[in-house]
Amino acid sequence: MSESVRLPVLSVKSLSVAFGFDKNGTPRDGIPPLQVTDKVSFDIYPGEFFALVGESGCGKSVTAMGILRLLPQPSARIVDGSVLYRSGAAEGNDASLDLAKIPLADLQKIRGSEIACIFQEPMQALNPVVTIKKQLLEVFRFCAKKSSSATDEKSCLAAIREMLALAGFKDIDRVLDAYPHELSGGMLQRVCIVMALLPKPKIIIADEPTTALDVTVQAQVLAVLKDMASRTGTAVLLITHNMGIVSQYADRVAVMYAGRIVETGPVRNVIDSPMHPYTQGLLAAIPESHGDMRTMKSIPGSVPHPRDFALGCRFADRCEKCVNGNAELQAMCRSAQVPPRVFADNSTQHETNCFALVE
Repeated sequence: MSESVRLPVLSVKSLSVAFGFDKNGTPRDGIPPLQVTDKVSFDIYPGEFFALVGESGCGKSVTAMGILRLLPQPSARIVDGSVLYRSGAAEGNDASLDLAKIPLADLQKIRGSEIACIFQEPMQALNPVVTIKKQLLEVFRFCAKKSSSATDEKSCLAAIREMLALAGFKDIDRVLDAYPHELSGGMLQRVCIVMALLPKPKIIIADEPTTALDVTVQAQVLAVLKDMASRTGTAVLLITHNMGIVSQYADRVAVMYAGRIVETGPVRNVIDSPMHPYTQGLLAAIPESHGDMRTMKSIPGSVPHPRDFALGCRFADRCEKCVNGNAELQAMCRSAQVPPRVFADNSTQHETNCFALVE
């Protein structure tokens, strides 16, 4: 398929999530709802490793949970936007479902089987009193109920063993017979990757999957995830705050700040030529193993609370370009206007939203 007709498997369009509703869907106690994400938009293509990156509190996990409507109820609601899922995108089929609007019963058929999740804490994702074998077999039983297809245990175990081998496990019998507390954190996270990939989903949402692991194990787990996803043609949405991980594993990246996407593009373009001041600050804060730690910069201040989100540029108070700019630029950055879209050039999809870059 040519690049011009390539279709995204997932299109998030202007997704806005707010908190503060009661069970009737009205503002709780008459207090206006707190909007935590604002018109978030990005596309993910079949087989792509796509990263959503930003500091804690930027709205990354809320966006991920909003895709599958796993938001805390009844407080949280999708107040605007759509989540278009194209199960046949790899074959050029443009038919889509809006996951933000379809009945919950239909969405439950997609959760886990077509769109899977890997969470931060594997010990919380796995049942501590059930063996790994039984938990992995349960995936097949779960999918069989959805598809009304029968599967025998022998063929299921063969598929499980094959996936565990691809995940780098050597003593597969020991792993299958073990309980979660008998395996290390890195092994458990690889089990969770296998569990997510067993139903052969179109998309995996990996929300900070290596946060609880040391650096060496992080690299192993992410390498396994990328390798196994590429083998199966599964797209990955990686939620992370680590730009170092993004630079090594992602194909494209969206940088998020205070509930908004501020920069999107191919990872090499964003890493080598960052456009938005926030992206530049994130990259400047990465420690270099061979460099002088005194040259490492930090971004002053912190991500504002959603109740303090500005109408205009939400990064203005922490932005060197704004703070050191002329009065006209400062007025624009702190106005009620949303920063305009700026493209790096016409040959890539590298874009950002910033007043300082408008000539």
